[in-house]
Amino acid sequence: MPSSDDLRLTLPPLLSAYSGTRPDRLPVWFMRQAGRSLPEYREVRKGTQMLESCLRPELAAEITCQPVRRHGVDAAIFFSDIVIPLRLAGVDVEIVQGVGPVIGTPVRTAADVDRLTALPGGDLSAIREAVRLAVAELDARPEPVPLIGFGGAPFTLAAYLVEGRPSRDHLAARAMMHADPAAWDRLMTWAADRTAEFLLAQIDAGARAVQLFDSWAGSLSVSDYTEHAAPYAARVLAAVEGRVPRVHFGTGTSEILTVMRDAGAEVVGVDHRIGLDEATRRLGAGTVVQGNIDPALLTAPWEVLERHVEDVIARGRSAAAHVLNLGHGVPPTTDPGVLTRIVELAHSR
Repeated sequence: MPSSDDLRLTLPPLLSAYSGTRPDRLPVWFMRQAGRSLPEYREVRKGTQMLESCLRPELAAEITCQPVRRHGVDAAIFFSDIVIPLRLAGVDVEIVQGVGPVIGTPVRTAADVDRLTALPGGDLSAIREAVRLAVAELDARPEPVPLIGFGGAPFTLAAYLVEGRPSRDHLAARAMMHADPAAWDRLMTWAADRTAEFLLAQIDAGARAVQLFDSWAGSLSVSDYTEHAAPYAARVLAAVEGRVPRVHFGTGTSEILTVMRDAGAEVVGVDHRIGLDEATRRLGAGTVVQGNIDPALLTAPWEVLERHVEDVIARGRSAAAHVLNLGHGVPPTTDPGVLTRIVELAHSR
């Protein structure tokens, strides 16, 4: 087994932290760092629909690398969308501006589930090529930067499929899990397998870590998450076990952090609703945490944001290792210069 000193010397800071060893430099990256906050992103996306841009390898690779060039972050996150595996499998899904993913024919009955789950996985060659292109650029940097692959957790995908679009309370999805648990199991297993394939394609092409996003897990009670969602997240994470470090993140998940950890991730992403010191108390000091700057403070005066970032960093010292990030994604109105200043601040600590 390599020593902690060996890991600090041989691994990029992000991967050292993900392994549970604190690197000499605090690693930092931002969810949604590649996207609407960057003028160069808006320029290259002109005239291209969101899902189309995800499936054009050269464009997806370019967008993936943009924030690394601009901000000097310690990781790239693959530019794609959690519904891409659904689109590739043949689901009628579009990203509607100002709304989010919209499903042409929502899945509401057992017969709907049967029709959906008869769909096989899609052709992931465009995903592999985009990752390969991005990794080639990232590896060629004077200090190579790892690429993080990502995918949507089964509950979040199922919530979109059943609701038909984003929802505040996910009543239809929560009703199905109780009213027809057999159909729910088939739906969640299918969604888990599509995400697992998506992650494996990214890993095979060079991703060095993966993050499983469960954006809507916070709408579930602890018992519902534990029984009806966590086993399927575990199915995804088990599919990539031993390949790369695994991060599990959701929003509104303070009460289910330990369940998310136990699903099989080495790293738990923490949103802005709970301090990292309290999250570590619940998870145990041996768990690596990621987070959790409040995205709302990105528009605050710098002295206010700086104090907040310093507080997040201080609270993160209670964990085995800490990767600085936001408690959710970068808002589209964010001044990119603010993100660069946060990276500089983190790297000075």
